[in-house]
Amino acid sequence: MHIEKDILEKAGQWLKAPFDTATQQTVQNMIDTDTALLNDSFYKNLEFGTGGMRGVMGIGTNRINKYTLGKNTQGLSNYLKKSFPNEELKVAINYDCRHNSQKLAKLVADVFTANGIRVFLFSEMRPTPELSFAVRYYKCQMGIVLTASHNPPEYNGYKVYWEDGGQIVPPNDSEAIEEINQLTYEEINFNGDDSLITYVGEELDNAFIASTLENASFNTPQTAKDNLKIAYTSLHGTSIKLIPKTLENAGYKNVFIVEEQAEPNGDFPTVKSPNPEEPEALTMALQLADEKEADIVIGTDPDSDRIGIGVRDLNGNMKLLNGNETMVVMTGFLLEQWKRNKGFKGNEFIGSTIVSTPMMLDLAESYGVECKVGLTGFKWIAKFIKEFPDQQFIGGGEESFGYMIGDAVRDKDAVASALLVCEIAALAKASGSSFYQELMNLYIDHRYYKEYLISLVKKGISGAEEIKQMMIDLRENPLAKINGQRVVFIEDYQNSTAKNLISGEVELISIPKSNVLIYYLEDGTKIAARPSGTEPKIKFYFSVCDTLNSLSEIEQTDNLLNTRIQAVITEMKLN
Repeated sequence: MHIEKDILEKAGQWLKAPFDTATQQTVQNMIDTDTALLNDSFYKNLEFGTGGMRGVMGIGTNRINKYTLGKNTQGLSNYLKKSFPNEELKVAINYDCRHNSQKLAKLVADVFTANGIRVFLFSEMRPTPELSFAVRYYKCQMGIVLTASHNPPEYNGYKVYWEDGGQIVPPNDSEAIEEINQLTYEEINFNGDDSLITYVGEELDNAFIASTLENASFNTPQTAKDNLKIAYTSLHGTSIKLIPKTLENAGYKNVFIVEEQAEPNGDFPTVKSPNPEEPEALTMALQLADEKEADIVIGTDPDSDRIGIGVRDLNGNMKLLNGNETMVVMTGFLLEQWKRNKGFKGNEFIGSTIVSTPMMLDLAESYGVECKVGLTGFKWIAKFIKEFPDQQFIGGGEESFGYMIGDAVRDKDAVASALLVCEIAALAKASGSSFYQELMNLYIDHRYYKEYLISLVKKGISGAEEIKQMMIDLRENPLAKINGQRVVFIEDYQNSTAKNLISGEVELISIPKSNVLIYYLEDGTKIAARPSGTEPKIKFYFSVCDTLNSLSEIEQTDNLLNTRIQAVITEMKLN
């Protein structure tokens, strides 16, 4: 395979100081024997996406390693000094169960302390939401978590949080990236000062759990808790450190843990993917649920910010819910509790994203609250909280199995979400209903929404080009009709335009630019296309809806909507 000149020049820089001997030898070996690996390792620099920087571990500019993380951390150190010139600088650092996460967390801490910045370093792996909590608890200006979320074992990543506890957003993100891009690898200071590191553990855990109980429990009678059976898996991740203890402290005694998946392990040996969005990942938890006659299944991803759940349907069979379904039940419950216990003052809001279910808008309207809709990623929901301090955030989520309750944690939080779904399930069961029936009741009250996601994996240089071309085609040659339905509206978030294809009217979109395109059809169907910011994928999101008059019509309506989705997918040649 041919090596491009610019790639060879970039790789050549890694054949001398400041890169260590082992790194130099690895790069030389790639040049001599593996040009395909060399091209993929150096053809670009890892960039910040919706969830920070994430990639395969290894040597090169397109890899997670000592030098790419070191350069980012040095740049962030410089940026902190410019942003907070007369303050004591503090950073909280957490890590998950990934290979090298603990080692990389210490390396990142060393670069910060080498720059005179105080670090609160987690003594053991912990869920990502506890990092968001820690930033505000210790009054830090920044937080870092070493995680690749639900990616395969060869990945790791680096998420950056700002002083409000949310992930870094404009203008801070672009300013920080500019600072990083100005640096050379020679400018990284790796000579850490351990006297500036404070290791954190039990005190923070206890404060985090207490906050979770305050925000996600609702005076559920103990008898209702005693009557709920829960099957739980951490999928070899960090949630095992906090979810069992949180549920125990909340009064839930019947928690059955999938022991084969309870040990944190970066190889994730019992699953193809440690992602609760994938039904296969929860197979063992579903088996345990049937053995124990559990009412609910809970599974979390490795860093415990995403949650997947399964519940009994009206026939008593366990059914996995998608992120949209779980989100609307949680939101409907929180809105009803807020209405009963506090009353609405007119300044409350919930949060969602442009690719999530439109039903969030229906729920907000029915309770007379605002639904703020942002780009994909919880940093945008956290940004709403920061930008509108006079408004009360109730809860919000996105289709990718993430949810946030209140503002104590400014990121998706599977720990609080696990407690909330148990509260909903326990109260529903005690009243003769169920979590699933509560979802169906919402569909009767509003409309039956059905969502579906297709993720097309396109790896490497050629894959990136293919994804780019697919988005160009959708923009430059827009579909006029899909499944017999006219396309009536197109939102292009890259061009910040919303065009009514019937009237020809074009409006400007105020949401920040992003490579997302959304088609709306005349029957209410919504189709969104979006390249992933952290993975080599292009994602297509489908949403359809229809009326549901009674529980007896569930199967018929569900089949109708499934047929509609599959017809759209077939016509778009995505299956």
